[in-house]
Amino acid sequence: MLMKVALKIGYEGSRFAGSQIQPDQRTVEGEILKALLEVGAISDFEKADLSSAGRTDAGVHSICQVVSFFSDKPGMAIPRILNSKLPRDVWAWAYAEVADDFDPRRHAVRRKYRYVLNAEDYDISKMRDAAKLFIGEHNFSNFTKKDKKDPKPTVRNVEKLDIRTQGSVIKIDIVANAYLWNMIRKIVSALTLVGTGNRPLEWISRMLDPENFEEGIEPAPAYGLVLQEVQYNPEPGWTVDMYAVKQVNDFFTRESNRFRVISTIMDQFIISPEKEMDLD
Repeated sequence: MLMKVALKIGYEGSRFAGSQIQPDQRTVEGEILKALLEVGAISDFEKADLSSAGRTDAGVHSICQVVSFFSDKPGMAIPRILNSKLPRDVWAWAYAEVADDFDPRRHAVRRKYRYVLNAEDYDISKMRDAAKLFIGEHNFSNFTKKDKKDPKPTVRNVEKLDIRTQGSVIKIDIVANAYLWNMIRKIVSALTLVGTGNRPLEWISRMLDPENFEEGIEPAPAYGLVLQEVQYNPEPGWTVDMYAVKQVNDFFTRESNRFRVISTIMDQFIISPEKEMDLD
């Protein structure tokens, strides 16, 4: 008898062509399906009917993507078992048995993303003033790539948009009911344009009035974006696999320490023309 299972999934998106399965591309859903098949949790890709809470682009990361699927053996779909067959850059850490009609995308009530960027010469006060203009329901047509063949509604409700500095980085947190393609990354680009003084604050209001003003902007790089949380009402009865959490935490603590060393070494590669190389 098939049972529907939901998982909370994390992934480091640098080496993925995106989250949604695509032919001849390495994707998050593709790796999950292969692992589920390998541990015996599913016996057929199509019968599994795997779906996700949202699509993330190539290079985008996640702490809490939600996927659901029908399993022949739900006892084999628990995170610690699945992680034994998953590559290091994607992992499961919580699971729940859900109703057959549970839809991780349609039933989600809000999603939280975080964008991290280097704290360069930005006027944070101006960026925060600009962020306030995005709050509420707006037409975000200027903040997505338009599909003329299949136009979709572009009105979304942004509940929260916070900006704070932490050391050498800026963290931009956004909460909304749903998002358009590239919407967050284009909002970040708009905030930085205001923060550098390349656009006035009033330009944001004009961008949010696409019936009277159109302008295309490039999205901020994908590597700075992380899906932080997907919320439901009511929430599925999640069980956190603490063994899986410990394994993931241990791995990324080691990776974080390694990248700190690499970052320090890379700093040495930057040669200032004003002074001689410091070989100490």
